[in-house]
Amino acid sequence: MSYIKVGQDANGEDIKLHYTDQGQGAPVVLIHGWPQSHEAWTYQLGELPKHGIRAIAYTRRGFGNSSQPFEGYDYDTLADDLKAVLDTLNLQNVTLVGFSMGGGEVARYMSRHGGARVAKVVFVSSVTPYLLKTDDNPDGVDKSTFDDIQQNLAKDRFDFLQTFGKQFYGEGALSKPVSQAVLDWSFNMAALGSHQATVACAHAFAETDFRQDLAGIRVPALVIHGEDDKTVPIKNSGDRMKNHLPHATYIAYSDAPHGLFITEKDKLNRDLIDFVTGTEVRGGQVS
Repeated sequence: MSYIKVGQDANGEDIKLHYTDQGQGAPVVLIHGWPQSHEAWTYQLGELPKHGIRAIAYTRRGFGNSSQPFEGYDYDTLADDLKAVLDTLNLQNVTLVGFSMGGGEVARYMSRHGGARVAKVVFVSSVTPYLLKTDDNPDGVDKSTFDDIQQNLAKDRFDFLQTFGKQFYGEGALSKPVSQAVLDWSFNMAALGSHQATVACAHAFAETDFRQDLAGIRVPALVIHGEDDKTVPIKNSGDRMKNHLPHATYIAYSDAPHGLFITEKDKLNRDLIDFVTGTEVRGGQVS
């Protein structure tokens, strides 16, 4: 396994992030969502390197095989972890791809570190611009939704993760977009995360306001969101990104759930490859 040191915890122990680095060419850094690991990008890691792209994915602190410190799950720290990845690997002209919670890391990195080393950004099913409904954010999600998540995590984290996985991929009484094997795989990824990281990150992505972070992004941007996303509803997120990144290319995948890196993998791969390589993005069309 390959690791990148990003700092030390309160006890002086090294914090290391597990990562994979595949292929050669234009570098793309894939940042996974909550509460999984970089292995969620398996179909992207298997395809992007076939098209002259160097695909790098790392696991956020607290999850998978990365270190699991008790602290450091705020977005400033997570953005600093991303900086350590880019600096350690000495990456230049990078495309950052943030899925769900990972979209927040992209936004915070771009403002906190001035977009250093970054040429393009992609937000996939992202929690940006600001999920929590407040007086100055009336189009957000009611706080009760996030309170329920915290209560269910405290009651039985593993049961919550299994139920969450079904919603994540859009499973319903008449809808089975993924196999039981995929649900099991996703649960096993999530279960490896520490309880503290799972809880703290749920607070972070729910309560962090990224509107000012987005305001300073000037590089080419791509926003992709599923129209049937029940986890991060498109009306509270993807649709609102047009107001904060007016220069971005915005694509809504018809009938797609949150976990579209699996359910719409061919569309997503095609759009990522086109965007990274400078080809006109076809909006999910697969030739």
